[in-house]
Amino acid sequence: MEERPILAVLGAGSWGTALAALAARNQVPTRLWGRDASALNAMAASHRNRRYLPDVELPSELVYEADLAAALRGAQVVLIVVPSHAFASMLEDIEPWLEPGARIAWATKGFEPGTGRFLHELVAARFPGRPAAVVTGPSFAREVAAGMPSAVTVHSDDDAFAHELAVLLHAPNFRAYSGSDVLGAELGGAMKNVLAVATGVADGMELGLNARAGLITRGMNEMLRLGVALGARPETLMGLAGLGDLVLTCTGDLSRNRRLGLALGRGQGIAEAVREIGQVVESVLTADEVVRLATKHELDLPISSGVRAVLHGEVTPAEGLKLLMGRQQKPEYPKGLFGPF
Repeated sequence: MEERPILAVLGAGSWGTALAALAARNQVPTRLWGRDASALNAMAASHRNRRYLPDVELPSELVYEADLAAALRGAQVVLIVVPSHAFASMLEDIEPWLEPGARIAWATKGFEPGTGRFLHELVAARFPGRPAAVVTGPSFAREVAAGMPSAVTVHSDDDAFAHELAVLLHAPNFRAYSGSDVLGAELGGAMKNVLAVATGVADGMELGLNARAGLITRGMNEMLRLGVALGARPETLMGLAGLGDLVLTCTGDLSRNRRLGLALGRGQGIAEAVREIGQVVESVLTADEVVRLATKHELDLPISSGVRAVLHGEVTPAEGLKLLMGRQQKPEYPKGLFGPF
């Protein structure tokens, strides 16, 4: 077998652990780094991530490294899997230790809080000219770690790197496709979190399956409209990075964002709901950035705007629903499926 590059996975939460385990099982020399040294030591001793994936046995080949410099030493591919609010600082932390020829990838979904910048913009600004890729798609960490069938897509401006990373991840029960629309792939992965809150709210209010289907479909419309305005390819958003991730996150109760919506729809407060979920809920920050982008491009995205208003306590879920259902009748696609919208 051809020698495989050393992979450093940065972030030992559920998704980082799942991807590191997948790569290690694929005979990729893999190091998993996390900020909590004691948690990593416990994982090395038990071959389990007791906090995030307690029921999954991790491969013996996986190496755990609490020292960032050691984790990056000799690593040709670096895969960042931290929450979006920590992404910029992670890039800053790795800069002194990156190997000259190392390629950077991330499986983080969201925007930079406060600026709305896409994560690939942060990578390009700090590491100009270095091959970079995003891994995204409909994939719950627990199912990937357990070896259940899943499919993702890897997008990069560098076709060779997209293919290389997809091959490293591709496995009998894990299909990894590749593409070159980084912006579209990132938009789908971020925006679906906001829309999952909307469907969760509807289900929490017991509004029925018709309402859920309508929200998913019209949410897809909002994703396409914003994508076209930003220059994303519609086929990217109709694929795994957009529609696939949207359906999974809106219907699967493993989704933290859907669970947040369910709690809000049942009358629970947002602070209590986030505390009970116990992990980062990306939609709370992402909703602000989606609405910011929509305003910049003069787009009316009623579902996304409604979610933002609910998350900020400006309206109750019931009031948000009333506003949404009271909108004026209009054609579904007044200027065709792929715009201009």
